[in-house]
Amino acid sequence: MSGPRPTTLDLLARLVAFDTESSKSNLALIDFVCGYLDGLNVPHVRIPSADGDKAAVFATIGPMIDGGIVLSGHTDVVPVTGQAWTTDPFTLRIADGRAYGRGAVDMKGFCALALAAIPDFLAADLARPIHILLSYDEETTCLGVADTIARFGADLPRPGAVIVGEPTDLEVADAHKSIVTYLTTVHGHEAHSAKPMLGANAVMAAADLVSELNRIADLMIARGDASGRFDPPATTVHVGTISGGTARNILPKLCTFHWEFRGLPDLDMGEIPALFAAKVETTLRDRLNRYGDYGRIETLEEVAVPGLAPEPGSEAERLALRVAGRNHTISVPYATEAGRFQGAGIPTVVCGPGSIDQAHQPDEYITLAALEAGEAFMARLIAECARP
Repeated sequence: MSGPRPTTLDLLARLVAFDTESSKSNLALIDFVCGYLDGLNVPHVRIPSADGDKAAVFATIGPMIDGGIVLSGHTDVVPVTGQAWTTDPFTLRIADGRAYGRGAVDMKGFCALALAAIPDFLAADLARPIHILLSYDEETTCLGVADTIARFGADLPRPGAVIVGEPTDLEVADAHKSIVTYLTTVHGHEAHSAKPMLGANAVMAAADLVSELNRIADLMIARGDASGRFDPPATTVHVGTISGGTARNILPKLCTFHWEFRGLPDLDMGEIPALFAAKVETTLRDRLNRYGDYGRIETLEEVAVPGLAPEPGSEAERLALRVAGRNHTISVPYATEAGRFQGAGIPTVVCGPGSIDQAHQPDEYITLAALEAGEAFMARLIAECARP
């Protein structure tokens, strides 16, 4: 690659400059990364989304063999609309020992660290490959890694461990909850409110279902968290929006509500949907259609992000603890792509620079000290993967 070697901050500035909000394409950023990799003669594969509007990239430094280490980061960021930024969120600003910009900590900082370390990866005599995977749609579905994972062991090397570089202050997280979100639509039948027997009240049926979700939430709270590792210490159930009806004196034809659960790693993922489905049946019979076959209830699963379960002593855990200089693992309250790797049978942990407390905020930032710690992390990873 001609010219001076770009620093982590150089690359972070370039990455932040691309507006890769999840609703938008990330192709310009991927083009830049692929050009950077080409300049270093690093083999890589571009994995487009089904509609071609986005892409992931998977690069390999070292031997093209199974058993390598994946450094996984996402390129998408959350929106800036409505947030009170001091300066342009897509122009990196350095001040007071911090680097400000959308995605600076979540998680273009980790991506920049991995890319900036490539010349050192190349200079080392790696016995074990280091892969860099940059994905998309993490902030919405965590599905941007799925097509790449499907190719592991086929036309891509199957890795032995994955480190997802979400901001943990370089603590090693081996557990997080799942997230599953739903949209429930209750279809009723309009009639004059003076004669409710001539229709079906969608709002009252929806209220019945929301009450059931309250009951399920209480059940989960009572069950608690046997591991003692999560805050809050239970699977949570939440209704976020509800809308329905047209006038006080008309039986509402329609009512919709969005709801979710965030499950502990040991939760049977089918339990809450099954409890809710049973209530749907009784609500349909006893509430919505008590006067006739007027209505129906539909529930659409929108997003299902698997949790990350602890795997004590796994290759990913042991490696990350050594590289991060830690002697214990933690859990984190947010979901990541890690569960998708683990679901494919690949040991995975979450470990990256900076704090999640700065993510998704106006004037999001990562400290320069955190980036320096990340550079030391990459140097220790090289030592782990180099030939003795």
